[in-house]
Amino acid sequence: MTLKPVLDDISRYRNAYLLALSVALGSLFYGYDIGLIGGVLSLESFQHYFGLDMMNPREKALVNGNIVAILQLGCLFGALGVGSFSSRYGRKPCLLASGVIYVLGSIVQVLVGNSLSLLYAGRFLGGLGVGLVSALVPSYISECTPQAIRGRCTGLIQFAINTGIMLSFWVNYFASKNIPSGESQWRIPFAIQIVPGVLFLFAMPFQPESPRYLVEKEQYDRAARTLASLSGTTADDLRVLETIEEIKADFSGNRHLSVLQQIRRMGESRGIALRCFIPSLVMFFQQWTGTNAINYFSPAIFASLGIDGTTAELFATGVYGGVKVIAVALTLAMAVETLGRKKCLIIGGLGQSAMMLWIGAYSALHPAPTTASPSGYISIVAVYLYAVFFSIGWGPMPWIIAAEIAPNELRAAVMSSAIGVNWLFSLTISKLTPIMLNDLGYGTFLVFGFCCLVMAFWAWLCLPETAGFGLEEIGLLFETDVILRALQDAPGGRLFIGSRRAAPVAKLASIESEAAALLGQDDDDQRS
Repeated sequence: MTLKPVLDDISRYRNAYLLALSVALGSLFYGYDIGLIGGVLSLESFQHYFGLDMMNPREKALVNGNIVAILQLGCLFGALGVGSFSSRYGRKPCLLASGVIYVLGSIVQVLVGNSLSLLYAGRFLGGLGVGLVSALVPSYISECTPQAIRGRCTGLIQFAINTGIMLSFWVNYFASKNIPSGESQWRIPFAIQIVPGVLFLFAMPFQPESPRYLVEKEQYDRAARTLASLSGTTADDLRVLETIEEIKADFSGNRHLSVLQQIRRMGESRGIALRCFIPSLVMFFQQWTGTNAINYFSPAIFASLGIDGTTAELFATGVYGGVKVIAVALTLAMAVETLGRKKCLIIGGLGQSAMMLWIGAYSALHPAPTTASPSGYISIVAVYLYAVFFSIGWGPMPWIIAAEIAPNELRAAVMSSAIGVNWLFSLTISKLTPIMLNDLGYGTFLVFGFCCLVMAFWAWLCLPETAGFGLEEIGLLFETDVILRALQDAPGGRLFIGSRRAAPVAKLASIESEAAALLGQDDDDQRS
């Protein structure tokens, strides 16, 4: 695995990468917004301004959970509500609307007076924008980018989220260290979150509409020009024309479906039901890795491991964010298209489980450290290694898998549901984490460690590899022998299946084409 193929791809598919980077700015403000609040909550100036320093520990934990959770509530409503709009008006207009809503919510958070209610309102409005963009970006990137780089481009979502989280951590550190205690110390971090939203609104108007949305609306010439531009070729290229025909065939009889009609069709066959269920499942799993518990409450977690002082806690948190950015960048460059989605999920899940269990064991043996001991330093390293494993597997891969597995004609509703599930459990965990840390202590990390182990086993047993297949081919992976195919693709899985093998996708595609041709011939005979 070298960087030369990646650099060659960047040169050839520069328009596709530019599109992915432009739309990933939406994930940048998503990441900044979710990473920001943990550091702000730890600032004494913020606590004093809103009276948190006068509350008992449980009341304070409850309010902290509310401040974090209200953003997730807005995100949940945004994600669930966007499906019908993106199906009717297109991905691009809805992306632009999400940026506007986010910027407005950010402005309210900056200008908020001495009222928790106004702060809640600003975070809810900002959350609506974040929820809209989080549901739209995976679909938009996967529908636009060529098969050869689809995983890498869709994975830029997690790279941008991690970058936003890292920036928010360092902004909090700078504010704690260099800005005198007062309103400006926490208002400035809130103000900076407007910047990625504005950049997103400047970048998106120059990007095209999704070619698959254009095919659904029967704008074939425009779709061909868009595909050609993103693939570095011409509109009359045979591969472009074949892709247009495949998309048309995939939409045959399924054009202009409302979100309600899409929901009804989610269970029309076993294969379709699996492809509609797995995106929500992987997003559910992503939240139960415990990553957002660390994102939101990392200063408190580092304090529990023996790092003393607000500034030191924020510095350690900033390093954590930097580790995640570097790790996900290397994963996208070196692993996502070569090692594949499935192996990345297995490696990531096992590694995260081991790190969480170590942190839990350390916290059980050292319940109230005042300084970092040698084993405490190892536990701090374990937090950073946890970030690495998350960035290998359950960080970027759920976004990629959810977007590419969802059926073309149902993608708007499926992704809306999947991201809604993601935000629902982000809301749940952000609300529960401060209470769990207060009441369960080390048990919090043991719960998340066990969850990571379960999801690694699920990826090994149940998920076929999707790398290397076109969006219109992926459905064939879930038509028959799903577990057999998953074990066939799993490390060591062939020991359990002997000589049995699932039918090759090329063979299934040929059978499907022959069946479609016969059906078309029967229709012609009936007409004549």
